[in-house]
Amino acid sequence: MISRFVIPIISLVVVLSIISSEAQLSTNFYDAACPNASTIIRNSIRRAISAERRMAASLIRLHFHDCFVQGCDASILLDETSTIQSEKSARPNANSVRGYEIIEAAKRACPGVVSCADVLTLAARDASVAVGGPSWSVKLGRRDSTTANQAVANTDLPSPFSGLQVLIDAFDKKGLNARDMVALSGAHTLGQSQCFLFRGRIYSNSTDIDAGFASTRRRGCPQTGGDSNLAALDLVTPNSFDNNYFRNLVQRKGLLQSDQVLFSGSTASIVSQYSGNPRTFAADFATAMIKMSEIEPTLGQNGIVGGPSWSVKLGRRDSTTASRDVANTDLPSPFSGLQVLIDAFDKKGLNARDMVALSGAHTLGQSQCFLFRERIYSNGTDIDAGFASTRRRGCPQTGGDSNLAALDLVTPNSFDNNYFRNLVQRKGLLQSDQVLFTGSTASIVSQYSRNPRTFAADFATAMIKMSEIEPTLGQNGIIRRVCSAINS
Repeated sequence: MISRFVIPIISLVVVLSIISSEAQLSTNFYDAACPNASTIIRNSIRRAISAERRMAASLIRLHFHDCFVQGCDASILLDETSTIQSEKSARPNANSVRGYEIIEAAKRACPGVVSCADVLTLAARDASVAVGGPSWSVKLGRRDSTTANQAVANTDLPSPFSGLQVLIDAFDKKGLNARDMVALSGAHTLGQSQCFLFRGRIYSNSTDIDAGFASTRRRGCPQTGGDSNLAALDLVTPNSFDNNYFRNLVQRKGLLQSDQVLFSGSTASIVSQYSGNPRTFAADFATAMIKMSEIEPTLGQNGIVGGPSWSVKLGRRDSTTASRDVANTDLPSPFSGLQVLIDAFDKKGLNARDMVALSGAHTLGQSQCFLFRERIYSNGTDIDAGFASTRRRGCPQTGGDSNLAALDLVTPNSFDNNYFRNLVQRKGLLQSDQVLFTGSTASIVSQYSRNPRTFAADFATAMIKMSEIEPTLGQNGIIRRVCSAINS
C-alpha cells in the first residue's frame, strides 16, 4: 500500500527541482516576507555614512571584492574557521577592506530572511546615493555562500600595480567589458589608499605622473616607513561622487598605477568622455554595478540565509487518536539531567549527537520564568553570575511565572550557533540546555560552538531522522479535513 504514495512524492521532488532551477533575482523578492527590508537597510547605511563619510567608498569596495570571488554571495564576510580560509585575510583584503560591521548592523532587517549577499548589494547602491552618486534598481534573492575562497581572492582581485591589458582580462573573466571596467574604476572618486600601494608611482619620476602632484603626495608618503599612511584617491573632492577622478587621470594625477593606465590605449577615449560628461559616467556606473551585482549569484536551494534546509519525504497519514499520558512521560523536561535526556532521545531512535543538534533549535524562541527560575537563583557553579543577574530582572523569585526570556540572549531571532557558545560560557537558560555541556556531550557542544556549518548540517540530518519516527502510512490513519479534529 505504501507504493500508492510514491508517485506524489516523486512529483513533488520534480516540482521542487524545477522551482530551484528556475530561481531568479527579482526586485520584489522580499515584498511578502520582509516588505520594509530596503528601507531598513538604507536607513542603516545612511547613519553609518553620516558618522563617517569615507564608509561609502568602503562599502562599494566591499561589494566589488565580494562579487569578484565566486560571485556576489557574501563569501567575503565569512570568518576564519577550521574548515574555512577566510577571504578577509587574502592579500588584497587584509588590513584594507572595511565595513564588515556596517553590513552586520544592516542585517538586522528581518534576520534569517534577507541574505547577507542582498544586504551587501543594497548597501553599495545606498552608499553611492548617500554621497551624491547614482541610484539603480537592485534585483534581490541571492543566497549566502557556505564557503569562502581565499585563493581566488588572491588571484582574481585586480592589483593596484596592474597594467591595462591585465585589468581588461580580469574584468572580462567576470563578464564585464572595458567600458564597465572604466566606469567601475570611477568608484575611486571616493576613498583612500595606503602609501605602500602608490609609493613606487610617486617616486618614479615617470612621464605619466604630474610632477607637482607627485611632490604633494610625497609629503605624506616617505620613501621608507609610513606604509599605512593614507591619501585620498581623488585629491579634489575625496568624499563626493563626481567625475573629478577622470579629470585627474587626464591631468596625469591618478594616485594608483592601475588608475592612470586607464588613460592609455583602448580605454583613453572612455576616460576622456567621462571627464567631460558626468552624466554619462553616472549612467554607465549604475549599469556596470548592476552587471557586477549579478555575477554568478547563489540562488534557490544553493547557499543559506538563516537556518539550514533539507529534503522532506511526504506521504504521512493523520492519527485518529491522541495520547496525553505519553506526552506527559516522553517529552523531555527542562529540568532533566543529561542521562535522562539521552535515554529519552534514544527511546525514539535518536542518538546523543542528534539530541544535541536538535537542542540547538533553542537558538530561537523564548521560555517562561517558572521554567528557569530555580536555575538563575541557584548560585550554582554551572551558571555565569552576570548572566543570572541579567535574567533575574525579568524573572522575580515570586510571581511573574509567565514572563518570557529569550533562550539565546545574543541573537534570539536568528538561526545560528550562538546557543552553543552560550553553553560554553555557562549561559544556558534552561537546566536541560546547560547539562549538554557536561559528560559525553560536552565535546559536541564545543564543536558546534566553533563550527556553525557542522551544526547546521547535523541539525538538518537530525530533523530528517525525527520526522520519520514511526510515520502513519497507507490504510492506517486518515487525512483530516480540519487538523484539530477527527473527520465527522
